[in-house]
Parts: sequence; structure tokens; C-alpha cells
Amino acid sequence: MKLTIGFSPCPNDTFIFDALVNKKIDTHDIDFDVVLEDVQTLNQWAIQGKLDITKLSYGVLPLVLNNYSVLNSGSALGKGVGPLLISGKEVELKGKEVEEFTIAIPGENTTAHLLFSLAYPNAKNKIFMRYDEIEEFVLANKGLGVIIHENRFTYEANGLKKIIDLGDYWETQTQSAIPLGGIVIKKSLNLPVAHKVDSLIKPSIEYAYKHHYKNLANYVKCHAQEMSEDVMRKHIDLYVNPFSLQLGDEGKKAIEKLLEVYSAVNSVQLWVSGIFL
Repeated sequence: MKLTIGFSPCPNDTFIFDALVNKKIDTHDIDFDVVLEDVQTLNQWAIQGKLDITKLSYGVLPLVLNNYSVLNSGSALGKGVGPLLISGKEVELKGKEVEEFTIAIPGENTTAHLLFSLAYPNAKNKIFMRYDEIEEFVLANKGLGVIIHENRFTYEANGLKKIIDLGDYWETQTQSAIPLGGIVIKKSLNLPVAHKVDSLIKPSIEYAYKHHYKNLANYVKCHAQEMSEDVMRKHIDLYVNPFSLQLGDEGKKAIEKLLEVYSAVNSVQLWVSGIFL
């Protein structure tokens, strides 16, 4: 059986899935047709139901609950791992002045957008772009930016300043870990197949830690877009953790909290069942 699977070229995703998609572990009778795309494209495809299995931002989960279930392994949750709101070095801000600026956000349906909206519910001047274009937007003095992924490690060296850690704000307001990204699978797939896929992700991560943590796999390095190995490793350390191996009760409660916050921020009622596989 061949299943389509999509994830990003970021080091945390390629680290997690390398052994799975490149047959370094036994995947039994399942083969994977791999698509690597940025997370906002994957979010849009999840809304369209394009792939059998996909990485997505938890911010888009409320829009796809009818078609997808969250797998127990492969997620990016944690503490101290959230998006940052940054400004140019010449910008001085106080309180809600943020809401008067144009703010670049890495995708409309991302967790970063949801966390920003929780902190700044009245901000209206928002534009959406790829996460790796936001630093340049801020450096050009076009406005503020919400940054994720490796930009957390590079913005200070470029002379930019942190206004607020949106992840810290989330943790303070909710007392929950930050649900950034997860892996979902189509509910229309045969249930034993879905459980088999879920059972393969944890061994894939364990293989990566055992064989490729000290010397990163070529699969990780070749997709890392000129990133230094130091930044790749920081990226993996930040986003691959015990929640990636297994969500557990704490991880599931954090995702349920995010759905609750989404309902409140967007003034909608979510009727959900079967969130998790």
C-alpha cells in the first residue's frame, strides 16, 4: 500500500521522518509518497484533504477535524518553543501600540497566528507570508513580524528586537504546553492502517536519535536550506522532544485547550469528536 505524506523540509520534520520514508526501519507493507512543502501550503492542502498523512499547524486543526485525526507521535509541542513578535532596532513600543503596526505573520491558519491573536485580539493590519521572508520584511522597516523555526536563532544577530514571546504569553494564560504542529491522518483510511502508520513514527524518531543525533543524516542536511549544523541541531532540540514521541495526556489536553481558545478568539462553536486516533 502506498500513502501520500507531507511534511516540511525543516530539520525537526526531516529528522523525525527520515527513517520512516527512507526505509531505515521496517514499514511492513506500507510505502510513502513524500511531498516536502512549507507549513502554510500543507495547511491549505489539509483543508482541501489532499494528502493521506500530513504535518500541519495546530492552528488549522479546527478546520480539518471532520476529515483528519491527530496521530499520537510526530507532534511539535513544548514550553519555551513558541513564536516571537519582533521589531526593527529603531522601533520603540509600549503596550497596545503593536496593534497600530502592520504585522507579518507566517500564514493565516498557523498556530503562530492564533497565539498572536490571543495576545493582540484587536490587531487588524496583518499580512501573511512565508515564515522565511518575515525577517527581511522587518529589516526593511515595513512593520513588525512574528517569527518561527530557525529565525528564533538568527533575528538578534540581524539587529532585530523581541517585543514579546508569544509562547510565554500562551503558557501564562493557559498553563498548557504550546501545540505548534502535529501529524494527522485521514479518517477515511482503514483504521488498522492508520494505527500501523501511527506505530511507525515513534520508532522512526528513536532511530534518528540512535543513529543520527551526533552526525545528522544527509536527508536532514540536504533540505536545510543553507542552515549551519549548529542551527539545525538547535532546531531539532527545540521542536523534537518527549511530546514528539508520544502526546500523552498532557499533550492531548494542550491541543484541546488550543481548540477551546480558537473557539473563543473566533466566536465559533466547535463540535468535535474523534480528535485523536
